[in-house]
Amino acid sequence: MPTIDFVSLDRRAVTASIELATGVTDADLAKPTPCRAWTLYGLLAHMTTQHYGFAAASRGDSNPEVWKLRDLGDNPVDAYVESAGHVLEVFAEEGVTERIFPLPEFGPDVKAPGHQAISFHFIDYVVHSWDLAKALGTTVDFTQDVLDPAWAVAQIVPVGEARLIPGAAFGPDVEWSGSGQLDRIVALLGRSPAWPAS
Repeated sequence: MPTIDFVSLDRRAVTASIELATGVTDADLAKPTPCRAWTLYGLLAHMTTQHYGFAAASRGDSNPEVWKLRDLGDNPVDAYVESAGHVLEVFAEEGVTERIFPLPEFGPDVKAPGHQAISFHFIDYVVHSWDLAKALGTTVDFTQDVLDPAWAVAQIVPVGEARLIPGAAFGPDVEWSGSGQLDRIVALLGRSPAWPAS
């Protein structure tokens, strides 16, 4: 999907996550999230790690250690915001979409063209922004020009056994008959839009 400006779309998704994260208090960090057994702290740690992992991949760094879960120190929100700013700065570099990203977290020797790798990051942060909003008891809104490409990317995420592997990015799809497109996206990628009721 090289004709879609995933750098710009990713910036919007990550910016939404920053806006949500800056509202997180110390009391919120132990709250559950729609992400399996992760607390809100665990979700922020995962998101922070992913930012640094994708930034390293954009430089051709294939070291899997970069993708190991990070400790967020004394100020998890600041740590998250710093990581988000870092990846946005890296993705804004000239020619980033033409680079080859090694993605060891996706499997040994997995590599993807930059535009495709950034589309992976983009869908992750559309969904993780929703995760954050749900955990905080609020909502996140994306305009149709973000949701349409997010839906297109969500539909090509591998299904089947790949969703059942421990640590898989997304769980098996959840049956959902609602009409909201963001709800359909998160259901396709293993979240219940009705969380936490279900």
